[in-house]
Amino acid sequence: MIAPNRRLERDAQTESLEAMNVRFKPSLGYLAQTATPKGIGVFASRAIETGEVVEASPVIQLQLEFEEMDVELRRRVFNWERLASLQGTSAIALGYGSMYNHANPANMRYASDFAGKAIVFIAIRAIKRGEELTINYNGKGGVPVSVDDIWFKVCDVAPLRSDIRNDA
Repeated sequence: MIAPNRRLERDAQTESLEAMNVRFKPSLGYLAQTATPKGIGVFASRAIETGEVVEASPVIQLQLEFEEMDVELRRRVFNWERLASLQGTSAIALGYGSMYNHANPANMRYASDFAGKAIVFIAIRAIKRGEELTINYNGKGGVPVSVDDIWFKVCDVAPLRSDIRNDA
């Protein structure tokens, strides 16, 4: 198990949790209302350091065309073809993985691991206790910043003003 204060020094796309002797790790967050139209979000249960693994969760792979999915399912899946190089595949993250809300920039990045059987979420900056844990839905390959809103267009969701970068 990874020590709570151990930092990932290499990019999550190239660093394997398995090589670090890490297995699945429950989230360092808890579910609560956001007091915004986003509804429920995940919030840090303690202070989290830059580079710390926030969650490493198993995924359920789906061999289903994105357009054929129910709208709610589309809003929760990850593009596993892009993240894990598994053609025609989407994935649902277990744990809180499919519950993280969008922000741009986000305070976490994510990547697939264990040959596409897991997703890992990593803090890209220090996160305060009680702060919402976020990912960037538009970020290619799980990066925390993006310049477009393609996810919102594909899922037919209007982004909140707080989700849009002012400098984009």
